[in-house]
Amino acid sequence: MRAALTWRDKAEQCIYDLAFKPDGTQLIIAAGNRLLVYDTSDGTLIQPLKAHKDTVYCVAYAKDGKRFASGAADKTVIIWTSKLEGILKYTHNDSIQSVSYNPVTHQLASCSSSDFGLWSPEQKSVNKHKVSNKITCCSWTNDGQYLALGMYNGVVSIRNKNGEEKVKIERPGGSLSPVWSISWNPSRDEHNDILAVADWGQRLSFYQLSGKQIGKDRVLNFDPCCVSYFSKGEYILIGGSDKQVSLYTKDGVRLGTIGEQNTWVWTCKAKPDSNYVAVGCEDGTISFYQLIFSTVHGLYKDRYAYRDSMTDVIVQHLITEQKVRIKNRELVKKIAIYKNRLAIQLPEKIQIYELYSDDSSDMHYRVKEKIAKKFECNLLVVCSEHIILCQEKRLQCLSFSGVKEREWLMESLIRYIKVIGGPPGREGLLVGLKNGQILKIFVDNPFAIVLLKQSTAVRCLDMSASRNKLAVVDENDTCLVYDINTKELLFQEPNANSVAWNTQCEDMLCFSGGGYLNIKASNFPVHQQKLQGFVVGYNGSKIFCLHVFSMTAVEVPQSAPMYQYLERKMFKEAYKIACLGVTDTDWKELAMEALEGLEFETAKKAFTRVRDLQYLELISSIEERKKRGESNNDLFLADVYAYQGKFHEAAKLYKRSGHENLALDMYTDLRMFDYAKEFLGSGDPKDTKMLITKQADWAKNINETKSAVEMYITAGEHMKAIEISGDQGWVDVLIDIARKLDKAEREPLTKCAYYFKKLFNHGYAAEIYTKIGDLKALIQLHVETQQWDEAFALCEKHPGFKDEVYVPYAQWLAENDRFEEAQKAFHKAGRQTEAVKVLEQLTRNAVVESRFNDAGYYYWMLSMQCLDIAQDNEQQKTEMLQKFHHFQHLAELYHAYHFIHKCTEEPFNYYLPETLFNVSRFLLHSLTKETPLGISKVNTLFALAKQSKALGAYKLARHAYDKLQGLQIPARFQKSIELGSLTIRSKPFHDSEELVPLCYRCSTHNPLLNNLGNVCINCRQPFVFAAASYDVLHLVEFYLEEGITDEEAVALIDLEVPRLNKRDNKWQEQMSDDVQTMRLLYKADEIEEDDPFTAKLSFEQGGSEFVPVVVNRAVLGSMSRRDVLVKRWPKPLQWQYFRSLLPDNPITTCPFCFQMFHSEDYELLVLQHNCCPYCRRKTDESSQ
Repeated sequence: MRAALTWRDKAEQCIYDLAFKPDGTQLIIAAGNRLLVYDTSDGTLIQPLKAHKDTVYCVAYAKDGKRFASGAADKTVIIWTSKLEGILKYTHNDSIQSVSYNPVTHQLASCSSSDFGLWSPEQKSVNKHKVSNKITCCSWTNDGQYLALGMYNGVVSIRNKNGEEKVKIERPGGSLSPVWSISWNPSRDEHNDILAVADWGQRLSFYQLSGKQIGKDRVLNFDPCCVSYFSKGEYILIGGSDKQVSLYTKDGVRLGTIGEQNTWVWTCKAKPDSNYVAVGCEDGTISFYQLIFSTVHGLYKDRYAYRDSMTDVIVQHLITEQKVRIKNRELVKKIAIYKNRLAIQLPEKIQIYELYSDDSSDMHYRVKEKIAKKFECNLLVVCSEHIILCQEKRLQCLSFSGVKEREWLMESLIRYIKVIGGPPGREGLLVGLKNGQILKIFVDNPFAIVLLKQSTAVRCLDMSASRNKLAVVDENDTCLVYDINTKELLFQEPNANSVAWNTQCEDMLCFSGGGYLNIKASNFPVHQQKLQGFVVGYNGSKIFCLHVFSMTAVEVPQSAPMYQYLERKMFKEAYKIACLGVTDTDWKELAMEALEGLEFETAKKAFTRVRDLQYLELISSIEERKKRGESNNDLFLADVYAYQGKFHEAAKLYKRSGHENLALDMYTDLRMFDYAKEFLGSGDPKDTKMLITKQADWAKNINETKSAVEMYITAGEHMKAIEISGDQGWVDVLIDIARKLDKAEREPLTKCAYYFKKLFNHGYAAEIYTKIGDLKALIQLHVETQQWDEAFALCEKHPGFKDEVYVPYAQWLAENDRFEEAQKAFHKAGRQTEAVKVLEQLTRNAVVESRFNDAGYYYWMLSMQCLDIAQDNEQQKTEMLQKFHHFQHLAELYHAYHFIHKCTEEPFNYYLPETLFNVSRFLLHSLTKETPLGISKVNTLFALAKQSKALGAYKLARHAYDKLQGLQIPARFQKSIELGSLTIRSKPFHDSEELVPLCYRCSTHNPLLNNLGNVCINCRQPFVFAAASYDVLHLVEFYLEEGITDEEAVALIDLEVPRLNKRDNKWQEQMSDDVQTMRLLYKADEIEEDDPFTAKLSFEQGGSEFVPVVVNRAVLGSMSRRDVLVKRWPKPLQWQYFRSLLPDNPITTCPFCFQMFHSEDYELLVLQHNCCPYCRRKTDESSQ
């Protein structure tokens, strides 16, 4: 650091204070009783201001630059505008010692010997606060919240904006050490507010806002009169009785002197945001200095060390951008770096650091040695085991312990020195002198070696990687390159200020100058690009450039020198340059050029770099051919041209090398058939056919399908012609091809048939299948087109194809709801299990889709299928009969649930309440164990509750609502059920007697809710329900005595025996076990005489087992045909017999499904549906 005087002036009186305008353009000086305003650029006095009557002690400028204030011994404070006009004056009781503007609110603090005042433009009056001692100085914090006051008694008082004392700092010297100057650090980067305090105890101290001292007192050895920070807080200026201004770091480390004066320095300030300093002295001298901070730095390869904040060293890795800071707390004078060593010269010592590890990216340094001596040197160099000091003509080599081992004395001043490597302890130094001499010195050799001598002074030096070439920049800005061995000047280039060889490439160097970067390879012309600064290193594709104070690594593509080598076919050298760093396009260009030059090794490396597998395969194949003995370079080059798309050049080379066939293949593959024909041989049919086929392929690819088909037919490629014609739908072309083909050519004919089927020309397909005799395909064709008659005709002639016809026919029938026909078809095909599976799937679909009527019908169909299987298959008989009864039960349930579903899902239905009531009871009594898929207990109970309430069965309705409370109820029923549950409570707790069902065997009235299910609670006789209204029919099932066949029983019943009705019915009521029974009493002779069946109805009272009614031949003979209903089940089932106890109420049985209806209901339903509502059989169909 050095200070250059910019301008100086002399006033007649002592300069007590000065202040800069915030923009730095003006300087206000307090001189005597006047204010002097200077232009800072050239020291011109703009205007003197005289308003005070006595000496002006202090001056301060507001941060916004609109006002400044002055205070004087006349006890007044004057406020001035930036236009140098006084606008306001106010007074104190004593002389004004200090003024300071708040940096945020622009409130002015003015301090006198006995008080201080706070004034702002918004206030009319000044708020004044008394103090116990004389105030010598003041300063505001950055945020404007606190004001520090320095006292003559050695106390620092920190006040808030209202003037109240918050912190009091008592200095150890007390009144013997008056605080003469204080200043808060203006830096925004500091975490805490830091106050610098200078007293006449000749000490500098630092405090936090809390009053806590930071570090120890710094001894100054003079009385300080002023302390001020640079605008960013990085440095401190102190002036005083030592008649000079000293520069300190923000931590109080002295860095140097800024201009020595003849008298005491009373004030010094730094110009805002600059390196200029203004100094005011006791004798009236005003000096304006520029501080010049020199760059202290060192570079080795990719590590750059430089000075920061004058006392720190930052080591930067230029590749990884990592940085490490080394704090020294002293002025750093010189820096040297080499490999893992770092040397830092401080004022009284040299510190040598080393890296923790040998890792190239390691940035952790530790102290290796300290040389506690003061050295004066121009240049500092560090080696592995030595440091080199350069002082004008003298070089000294010192060990790390500080012992001088060697010394060299040069003929002229040393201008440049650099370590060029070597073994540890024996490194070489390159030295350039002012007289043009260039020497090489080894640190273990006392004799310097003169490399060469030139006429001009050396400014910069560098040696190539192999130590064969030397680049020199002289004082005329010329770059000269010499051959070290021959001392010959190889070339020279103008406009150079620094030079560097590429550490990875012997023939490349770069030099900077005139705002340009120049790159030179070998003897080729220089390549230029714009660049500001000095080149200090060149590593691969990175150029290290120092611009002002910053070092940057510039990535420079090495394209230009690479192309210079390529032009001269120097492929290996071009590859070396490319490795330093070029673009992908440059790599491709290098690869192509090397390939055309048949430099396969270089081309292979370059194509590997750009990952071009296609060309790598080509090079690999050429290398393999070379190993096999091929040596025709024309052929190799032709392959290269073909890969590059230079087809005509490739064809010429193929022809020249005698390989016309390769040219033919190339043009054929490229679909350049006109060129290919030029290379056809002497009419070889195979080649001609191959060419036509490939031409046809190409025509197909470009959608010229007509031409392609014709060419394929010409070339005999019938399959390809058929495929195109079929895809295009050209039936006529297919017919022509098919009729021309011989029947032995099955594959193309089959393909023709496939396309005829696809295009719905089944007649032509059948013709082809007949032509080639493919019966199976012909039958499949008839089946696919549903031409069943033709299929059946073929099947009769060829029974072996029965499965191929009847199975798909049955599936088709089942899909079209023709289940009986489907059943017969499956039966014919012997596939009864498949028939069951189809029906099961249809049934499940019906349930899932809530078509419960269809589900009931399908389950009935399934049961009948199972019965058929049981008839035909003895092994599956038991299983199928179980399934029959299960499916019959499900059919009844789904048929009944159909009513409930309609009633709950549809707003309007025509079902009678009695029917819905009976259906609900029937379902609830049937669903005692498990509920089939799709049937909802909630819907059933809801319907029962509604109909029970409507018909007067209140007890049952209440029970149904209670049951619903334990189930998950859909939201749409929630309100209705809750309302019904409440309203049913208002009804009587009993059921209407009219609704109570009667058992026709024992005449017992059964409860509406029967725990036993659909059987009598007394005699356990199962109830028989009407299939439409679901009320209990007046039927009693009876069984035949053992030994009586169904045919005999029917014959006995058919014998009509006239009887007289002489019975005088007598009823007797009995109560037992909570059961009420009504019995008809007859005389024994009357029973035997009138109706033998009635006598069979008796049973043992109170038994828990069901006792069926069994009749003998005599009873059968006494029965009337109109009173008996018979379910004539097919084998292996037994027939069922039912006796009507009320013959006047006719009952009709469906002859197919054997469901029983009230005759009136059945006739009405048949009229509505033209079939049985249960099994959907028409009445005119046969039951067989």
